[in-house]
Amino acid sequence: MEKRVINPWQWQQQRGYSQAVEVRQATGTLYCAGQAAVDADGHSSTADMKTQLMQAQQNLEQVISAAGYECQHIVRLTIYTTSSAELFECFEVFQDWVTRHNIQTAATLLEVQGLFETLKVELEATLVK
Repeated sequence: MEKRVINPWQWQQQRGYSQAVEVRQATGTLYCAGQAAVDADGHSSTADMKTQLMQAQQNLEQVISAAGYECQHIVRLTIYTTSSAELFECFEVFQDWVTRHNIQTAATLLEVQGLFETLKVELEATLVK
């Protein structure tokens, strides 16, 4: 796979994403459903935003790993949250995760009225290899 990141500006790197990602000669594509802070028994978390974000990231990593991919293969990430303000208070958790896995992704952040049950954040990803 060839992956080319397109960033006509520099500011987005400090926010943990890229303006565009081009992929050529991919051998596989993985579309992940939104992953949130849901435990292995299917119970939704009632924890704070930071804790839910960390669990959503762990759940996404588990799905990605089970499919035989790596987080660095994420080319598209959509973040849904019930509160952008709460998410930005703990955004370093997201930025650390992106840095740790060398993720260079086109990303979109959406504030939504609600997610399932008590969930505050959900991560939906597309990966290629």
